[in-house]
Amino acid sequence: MDSVDVFVCLLVVAIIVVSLLSNVLVLICFLYNPEIRKQVPGLFTLNLTFCNLLLTVSNMPLTLVGLVSKGQPGSDAFCNAVGFLETFLTTSSMLSMAALSIDRWIAVVFPLSYHSKMRHRDATVVLGYTWVHSMSFSAAAACFSWVGYHQLYASCTLSETRASHGRTQFIVFTVTFHALTFLLSFVVLCITYLKVLKVARIHCKRIDIITMQTLVLLVDIHPSVRQRCLEEQRRRRQRATRKISTFIGTFVLCFAPYVITRLLELWPTVPITQHWGLLCKCLAYSKAACDPFVYSLLRHQYRKTCTDIINRLLKRRSMNSNDWQRRTGPSTIVQALESPRAIKGCAP
Repeated sequence: MDSVDVFVCLLVVAIIVVSLLSNVLVLICFLYNPEIRKQVPGLFTLNLTFCNLLLTVSNMPLTLVGLVSKGQPGSDAFCNAVGFLETFLTTSSMLSMAALSIDRWIAVVFPLSYHSKMRHRDATVVLGYTWVHSMSFSAAAACFSWVGYHQLYASCTLSETRASHGRTQFIVFTVTFHALTFLLSFVVLCITYLKVLKVARIHCKRIDIITMQTLVLLVDIHPSVRQRCLEEQRRRRQRATRKISTFIGTFVLCFAPYVITRLLELWPTVPITQHWGLLCKCLAYSKAACDPFVYSLLRHQYRKTCTDIINRLLKRRSMNSNDWQRRTGPSTIVQALESPRAIKGCAP
């Protein structure tokens, strides 16, 4: 193994650790807080978290094994099953992000009718569609033997090496698959979040007008207070843009290089090095580690839940410590000191 392979192995290990811990923490918060479970977006977040967890414990370690052994991990049937699972989980996670963006668009643009437009029953229907959509492409790839070990990415994924049908059919399937997963999700994210950003800017302008009118009326206001209000205006305008840029930016940064490489791979004249393929695969895997922070853990409700869990654990430890001190209190210490062995040890 050269230095690049060692770096990629360490990167995959880091992604596995961060993804596993962060996604498990999201599940713990979901189970601990009943308010999160009552919310409709919680279903989409739960589906996204399960997809990321399964991808972390099934595909990422096998990619690490493929990197170290320079070969296929396991038998052909095992690799086909893993490739089927990767196709299903990746598609389901992309569509879950698109569903979350639609939910937030409805919540911001139609706040008064949100509870009638997006109910748990509606969210279940959307999740059912994501599973059917994901299962259809995964099953088609498995039936036509378009999954297997790919040396360029050192993983079991979509591959033409064992294709039992013609190259043209594989090209059509690959283009259609990425168009109806990555491209469809990207378009939905852009349309919904840009509409959310537009509404947020309108609200910010209204708040800014009210704030400026208040500052004009308050002639005797201290300059530091005025400056603080103006800084809050600027932060308010940047907050929505920063959040939406994070949603769309992480999606494009993590998935776009891998998808573009898979499409360029269909033309044999385009040279693609294995190091570039491994880097693109690591970027795609890193989305599973980013999603818990982007969609859950950085939100106030999840942060508060994590704080409550930590405080509860610390309180329980403190109570256990107090119980131990109570059991081994002064009377126990006196009895130990009054024992013949202690007296003999203290004698000159």
